[in-house]
Amino acid sequence: MSLPSNLNPDEASPPWLNKGDNSWQLTAATLVGLQSVSGLVILYGSIVKKKWAVNSAFMALYAFAAVLVCWVGWGYRMAFGDKFIHFLRMPNISLDAQYLIEQAFLGYLPNATMIYFQFVFAAITLILVAGALLGRMNFLAWMLFVPLWLTFSYTITANSIWCLEGWLSKKSIIDYSGGYVIHLSSGVGPRTTKDKERFPPNNIMLMLAGAGLLWMGWTGFNGGDPYTINTDASLVVLNTHVCTATSLLTWLMLDIIFFGKPSVIGATQGMITGLVCITSTAGVVQGWAAILMGMMSGSIPWYTMMVLHKKIGLLKQVNDTMAVFHTHVVASSLGGILTGLFVVPKLNRLFYMVDNWQHYIGFFYGLHTGHTTAGFKQLGIQLLGIVFVVLLNIFTTSVICLLISLIIPLRLAEDELQTGDDAIHGEEAYALWGDGENYESKLNSIYEEFPPPSKGGEVQMNQLA
Repeated sequence: MSLPSNLNPDEASPPWLNKGDNSWQLTAATLVGLQSVSGLVILYGSIVKKKWAVNSAFMALYAFAAVLVCWVGWGYRMAFGDKFIHFLRMPNISLDAQYLIEQAFLGYLPNATMIYFQFVFAAITLILVAGALLGRMNFLAWMLFVPLWLTFSYTITANSIWCLEGWLSKKSIIDYSGGYVIHLSSGVGPRTTKDKERFPPNNIMLMLAGAGLLWMGWTGFNGGDPYTINTDASLVVLNTHVCTATSLLTWLMLDIIFFGKPSVIGATQGMITGLVCITSTAGVVQGWAAILMGMMSGSIPWYTMMVLHKKIGLLKQVNDTMAVFHTHVVASSLGGILTGLFVVPKLNRLFYMVDNWQHYIGFFYGLHTGHTTAGFKQLGIQLLGIVFVVLLNIFTTSVICLLISLIIPLRLAEDELQTGDDAIHGEEAYALWGDGENYESKLNSIYEEFPPPSKGGEVQMNQLA
């Protein structure tokens, strides 16, 4: 049977290339990119105080650009290239055209597609780290932190878990594609007392728009993990959204029961914890397990944030702006543990293409089928992965922050903390002043000179004030 002319192999479409898989992989990667430079830029810029809107959004945008340059410069090959040392591959550039059009190490894809797909995951990880630092980290220090943390922390984790030759990958760990984002507030310093006591969002409607982009972008985040278009990819997408919706509703109900009001910010946090929790196991669990995971991801991080955080002295010291400790560290650890409990051997065979039942079997299914030892082993591997990622991030982050502090202060100066965007960037997010503040033109952007208002403009501004 002859193929349509556009499906016949040629020099640009070699026999190993699957055009459908390649199209979906590029689309999935772009959806993840939109989570960052649209979703999280909007979310960060709107969920903070007005004085931090520009700085918070720009930390995300800068990280996205900086990670891409570092990724093609050396990062990708450090995570997935030729063997170098135990935890790392050989650093090398990923810009040679011949290399980019060759078949990747996984799937029916060229290297260029794999590099792009893995880049957007690296970028969103750094942007999630930024969520713990909004409103206090020196932007110049952030500019140094991004390439250093990508190089000495992220690449090690990616190599260990996602690379086929990684030590945790060889132990059959079930992929933590959401990552364990460690908060950095202790290494950077606290916010001002006023900001800690009250840190209201400046625009809840935009916050919801950013949250919506983040949620729907997770279709590519998890749906692209199989690296092919198959039945498991469809299951991944459905389970992702089922868990997320359940988590949001669970968090919402807890807010209503204990605080009497349906909090929009709380619902957004519940959405995030659901997305993070299901990420490690979306394509290898039953739909009922996705529901249970949503219920737990909407309740356990809620409890650590709303109850334990106020009672336990150690947690009181955690001062991250976006509650990253609860929404990512707690939720992703929960997801890793539940992965070891709920994963279905048959679905793991669809995802990993292995026939040996001793690999990738959940503890509960091990009990049910009489393979208890295998189930215990998988649960232990999941716990080992949690410990490894957390300890690695604590160590590398501490060293990186210490080195940066020798060059430039990690924390913003007191006057910058009080003023915000105008002091740091010479720009502010909104042209209109509100919240009872008087209108005073303090803008000192290097790109524009704010013109003095006309006589009519003075009257209008006086009325606004």
